[in-house]
Amino acid sequence: MTMDIDQYQPPLVAILRGLTVAEAPAVAQTLFASGFRLLEVPLNRPGALDCIARLSSLAYPDALVGGGTMTSVEHVDAVHAVGGRLMVAPNFDAAVIRRARALGMLAVPGVATPTEALAALAAGADALKWFPAEALGPGGLRSVKTILPPHARVWPVGGISAGNLAEWVRAGADGFGIGGRLYEPGIALADLEVRARELFAAWSAR
Repeated sequence: MTMDIDQYQPPLVAILRGLTVAEAPAVAQTLFASGFRLLEVPLNRPGALDCIARLSSLAYPDALVGGGTMTSVEHVDAVHAVGGRLMVAPNFDAAVIRRARALGMLAVPGVATPTEALAALAAGADALKWFPAEALGPGGLRSVKTILPPHARVWPVGGISAGNLAEWVRAGADGFGIGGRLYEPGIALADLEVRARELFAAWSAR
Protein backbone atom coordinates (compact mmCIF):
# COMPACT_ATOMS: atom_id res chain seq x y z
CA MET A 1 0.00 0.00 0.00
CA THR A 2 1.38 3.42 -1.00
CA MET A 3 0.31 6.49 0.96
CA ASP A 4 0.23 10.01 -0.45
CA ILE A 5 1.77 12.51 1.92
CA ASP A 6 -0.11 15.38 0.30
CA GLN A 7 -3.51 14.04 1.35
CA TYR A 8 -2.81 15.00 4.96
CA GLN A 9 -3.40 18.74 5.15
CA PRO A 10 -2.21 20.99 6.56
CA PRO A 11 1.33 19.51 6.76
CA LEU A 12 1.67 20.50 10.42
CA VAL A 13 2.76 17.72 12.75
CA ALA A 14 1.76 18.06 16.41
CA ILE A 15 4.62 16.57 18.43
CA LEU A 16 3.08 15.23 21.63
CA ARG A 17 6.13 14.48 23.75
CA GLY A 18 5.14 13.20 27.19
CA LEU A 19 1.48 12.63 26.34
CA THR A 20 -0.34 10.20 28.64
CA VAL A 21 -3.07 7.76 27.68
CA ALA A 22 -5.47 9.58 29.99
CA GLU A 23 -4.83 12.90 28.21
CA ALA A 24 -4.79 11.45 24.70
CA PRO A 25 -8.50 11.58 23.75
CA ALA A 26 -9.09 15.18 24.80
CA VAL A 27 -5.79 16.40 23.37
CA ALA A 28 -6.48 14.67 20.06
CA GLN A 29 -10.00 16.03 19.77
CA THR A 30 -8.78 19.56 20.55
CA LEU A 31 -6.07 19.35 17.88
CA PHE A 32 -8.36 17.78 15.29
CA ALA A 33 -11.01 20.44 15.92
CA SER A 34 -8.33 23.14 15.48
CA GLY A 35 -7.33 21.80 12.08
CA PHE A 36 -4.38 19.53 12.82
CA ARG A 37 -4.32 16.18 11.02
CA LEU A 38 -0.86 14.80 11.81
CA LEU A 39 -0.06 13.62 15.35
CA GLU A 40 3.30 12.28 16.51
CA VAL A 41 4.12 10.72 19.88
CA PRO A 42 7.91 10.45 20.43
CA LEU A 43 8.98 7.04 21.65
CA ASN A 44 11.53 8.32 24.16
CA ARG A 45 8.89 8.83 26.85
CA PRO A 46 7.05 6.16 28.88
CA GLY A 47 3.74 4.92 27.51
CA ALA A 48 4.29 6.22 23.98
CA LEU A 49 3.07 3.06 22.25
CA ASP A 50 -0.09 2.97 24.37
CA CYS A 51 -0.76 6.59 23.42
CA ILE A 52 -0.26 5.87 19.71
CA ALA A 53 -2.68 2.97 19.95
CA ARG A 54 -5.27 5.18 21.65
CA LEU A 55 -4.83 8.04 19.19
CA SER A 56 -5.04 5.69 16.22
CA SER A 57 -8.46 4.53 17.40
CA LEU A 58 -9.65 8.15 17.59
CA ALA A 59 -8.17 9.59 14.41
CA TYR A 60 -10.32 11.20 11.76
CA PRO A 61 -10.34 9.44 8.36
CA ASP A 62 -8.16 12.22 6.93
CA ALA A 63 -5.74 12.20 9.88
CA LEU A 64 -2.55 10.27 10.52
CA VAL A 65 -0.98 9.17 13.80
CA GLY A 66 2.48 7.81 14.36
CA GLY A 67 5.66 7.83 16.36
CA GLY A 68 8.63 10.12 16.70
CA THR A 69 12.24 9.48 17.73
CA MET A 70 12.03 6.23 15.77
CA THR A 71 15.67 5.20 15.39
CA SER A 72 15.46 1.47 14.66
CA VAL A 73 13.59 -1.06 12.57
CA GLU A 74 12.21 -2.44 15.83
CA HIS A 75 10.65 0.94 16.56
CA VAL A 76 8.97 0.91 13.16
CA ASP A 77 7.54 -2.56 13.75
CA ALA A 78 6.29 -1.63 17.22
CA VAL A 79 4.54 1.56 16.08
CA HIS A 80 2.97 -0.16 13.08
CA ALA A 81 1.70 -2.97 15.32
CA VAL A 82 -0.36 -0.51 17.41
CA GLY A 83 -1.83 1.30 14.43
CA GLY A 84 0.73 4.04 13.78
CA ARG A 85 1.24 4.90 10.13
CA LEU A 86 3.67 7.81 10.42
CA MET A 87 7.40 7.30 11.03
CA VAL A 88 9.36 10.35 12.19
CA ALA A 89 13.03 10.10 13.14
CA PRO A 90 15.64 12.60 14.35
CA ASN A 91 18.24 11.06 12.05
CA PHE A 92 18.76 9.42 8.67
CA ASP A 93 18.88 5.62 8.63
CA ALA A 94 18.13 3.99 5.29
CA ALA A 95 17.03 0.71 6.90
CA VAL A 96 14.45 2.49 9.04
CA ILE A 97 13.06 4.37 6.03
CA ARG A 98 12.86 1.21 3.93
CA ARG A 99 11.09 -0.73 6.68
CA ALA A 100 8.52 2.03 7.18
CA ARG A 101 7.82 2.22 3.47
CA ALA A 102 7.57 -1.59 3.23
CA LEU A 103 4.84 -1.47 5.89
CA GLY A 104 2.95 1.28 4.08
CA MET A 105 3.90 4.03 6.52
CA LEU A 106 4.87 7.58 5.68
CA ALA A 107 8.58 8.06 6.35
CA VAL A 108 9.96 11.38 7.60
CA PRO A 109 13.61 11.02 8.64
CA GLY A 110 15.71 13.77 10.17
CA VAL A 111 18.41 15.43 8.06
CA ALA A 112 20.81 18.31 8.62
CA THR A 113 23.01 18.32 5.51
CA PRO A 114 22.64 18.12 1.72
CA THR A 115 24.24 14.67 1.77
CA GLU A 116 21.72 13.34 4.27
CA ALA A 117 18.81 14.98 2.48
CA LEU A 118 19.64 13.45 -0.89
CA ALA A 119 20.41 10.05 0.62
CA ALA A 120 17.12 10.04 2.53
CA LEU A 121 15.15 10.84 -0.61
CA ALA A 122 16.98 8.08 -2.46
CA ALA A 123 16.02 5.65 0.32
CA GLY A 124 12.34 6.53 -0.13
CA ALA A 125 11.62 9.31 2.38
CA ASP A 126 8.24 10.98 1.88
CA ALA A 127 9.39 14.21 3.52
CA LEU A 128 12.53 15.43 5.25
CA LYS A 129 12.61 16.61 8.85
CA TRP A 130 14.99 19.60 8.87
CA PHE A 131 16.39 19.18 12.38
CA PRO A 132 17.35 20.92 14.58
CA ALA A 133 15.80 23.85 12.74
CA GLU A 134 16.68 26.50 15.31
CA ALA A 135 20.38 25.66 14.93
CA LEU A 136 20.37 25.19 11.14
CA GLY A 137 18.35 28.32 10.46
CA PRO A 138 16.19 29.48 7.54
CA GLY A 139 19.31 30.41 5.57
CA GLY A 140 20.55 26.83 5.70
CA LEU A 141 17.20 25.54 4.52
CA ARG A 142 17.11 28.05 1.66
CA SER A 143 20.51 26.87 0.45
CA VAL A 144 19.69 23.16 0.69
CA LYS A 145 16.38 23.55 -1.11
CA THR A 146 18.24 24.81 -4.19
CA ILE A 147 19.85 21.38 -4.71
CA LEU A 148 16.85 19.20 -3.88
CA PRO A 149 14.45 17.87 -6.52
CA PRO A 150 11.25 19.92 -6.95
CA HIS A 151 9.08 17.22 -5.38
CA ALA A 152 11.07 17.15 -2.11
CA ARG A 153 9.15 18.23 0.97
CA VAL A 154 11.13 19.67 3.86
CA TRP A 155 9.59 20.13 7.30
CA PRO A 156 11.62 22.18 9.81
CA VAL A 157 11.36 20.97 13.40
CA GLY A 158 12.67 22.75 16.47
CA GLY A 159 11.74 26.24 17.64
CA ILE A 160 8.85 26.67 15.19
CA SER A 161 6.12 29.06 16.34
CA ALA A 162 3.25 31.06 14.88
CA GLY A 163 5.56 34.07 14.97
CA ASN A 164 8.35 32.65 12.78
CA LEU A 165 6.43 30.21 10.59
CA ALA A 166 6.11 32.67 7.68
CA GLU A 167 9.86 33.30 7.66
CA TRP A 168 10.49 29.59 7.31
CA VAL A 169 7.93 29.31 4.51
CA ARG A 170 9.79 32.06 2.63
CA ALA A 171 12.97 30.02 3.07
CA GLY A 172 11.32 27.01 1.42
CA ALA A 173 9.61 25.06 4.20
CA ASP A 174 6.79 22.82 2.96
CA GLY A 175 5.42 21.89 6.39
CA PHE A 176 6.45 21.78 10.04
CA GLY A 177 6.76 19.69 13.16
CA ILE A 178 5.77 21.66 16.25
CA GLY A 179 6.49 20.52 19.77
CA GLY A 180 6.82 22.67 22.89
CA ARG A 181 5.32 25.77 21.25
CA LEU A 182 2.12 23.73 20.84
CA TYR A 183 1.88 20.91 23.38
CA GLU A 184 3.41 20.48 26.82
CA PRO A 185 2.47 17.74 29.31
CA GLY A 186 -0.42 18.91 31.45
CA ILE A 187 -1.31 21.91 29.28
CA ALA A 188 -4.86 23.18 29.75
CA LEU A 189 -7.03 22.29 26.78
CA ALA A 190 -8.07 25.93 26.35
CA ASP A 191 -4.42 26.95 26.04
CA LEU A 192 -3.73 24.10 23.63
CA GLU A 193 -6.63 25.23 21.47
CA VAL A 194 -5.37 28.83 21.38
CA ARG A 195 -1.87 27.71 20.35
CA ALA A 196 -3.21 25.29 17.75
CA ARG A 197 -5.50 27.86 16.16
CA GLU A 198 -2.71 30.46 16.09
CA LEU A 199 -0.43 28.03 14.27
CA PHE A 200 -3.17 26.98 11.88
CA ALA A 201 -3.92 30.64 11.15
CA ALA A 202 -0.24 31.38 10.57
CA TRP A 203 -0.03 28.52 8.09
CA SER A 204 -3.20 29.65 6.30
CA ALA A 205 -1.83 33.20 6.00
CA ARG A 206 1.63 32.19 4.76
